[in-house]
Formats: sequence, structure tokens, C-alpha cells
Amino acid sequence: MTLSEKIIADLTASMKAQDAPRTSTLRMVKAAIMNRQIEKGGPLDDDEVSKLLRSLVKQRRDSIEQYQKAERQELADKEATEIEVIETYLPQAATREEIEAVVAAAVAESGASSMKDMGKVMKATQAALSGKNADGRLVSEVVKAKLGG
Repeated sequence: MTLSEKIIADLTASMKAQDAPRTSTLRMVKAAIMNRQIEKGGPLDDDEVSKLLRSLVKQRRDSIEQYQKAERQELADKEATEIEVIETYLPQAATREEIEAVVAAAVAESGASSMKDMGKVMKATQAALSGKNADGRLVSEVVKAKLGG
């Protein structure tokens, strides 16, 4: 069963269970998958769906930040709930320690010594963490700390 099929099956199950927040989130995810399939002109494989899901999580994190700035906690809570549902379909997130180890290896491999080399280190780190669900903002923080930025 592909990731898309699992999401659709879970959507049906949540509709039968009358789980409104989960149903709403899964409908949104299904719509995003359908839109991406139309753009691509064919079905998506699991890697493309995972990439789409990570993008949706990132959008929600950005929204939470904006809602908290505007003191709209109820909307931030709704977005957080959506993130929890979406993340159940993503691989386990990389821990800070795992990210730090990969960054250290990338710095040593690329010979980076200053913030000018941040792009090279980020590229190598993202490539090494491609299978894991790594938060780009956290990766960026770790790289900046390692390069003394």
C-alpha cells in the first residue's frame, strides 16, 4: 500500500469514526496530493508524497508562528493539531544529536571554516538527512552554531 493509498484509507476510516479534526486534515492532504499529481501529470511515488507532507508541515509551523504573533492561539492550536496528524505519515524526525553528528561530518568533509561555507554544509547535510524527517530551521541553527555564525 502506497503512502497516498494509506492516507485515503485513513480518511475513510476517520470519516466513519466521525473524527472531524483528523478528517479535515486528511481531506486537505488528499487535495494537496491531487493538485501535485495534476501538476506532475501522473501519480506520485512515496518520496514525492513525503516531500509534499514535509512542505505542509513547514507551512503549518510558519502559520503557528504568525498566529502566535497575532495572539490567535485557537488558530495556532488548530495548526498544531494538523501537524500532529500529518507527521504520523512521515518517518521519525531526526534528533538534534543526529543532526549535529551529520553537520560535524559535513563540515569536516567540505573543509568549511566560516559562514561563507554555510551553503556547502547545508547542501551536504540535507543530502545526508534526506531519508529522515529533519526540520530545516533546526539544521540551519546547528550549522550556524558549528560555523560560529
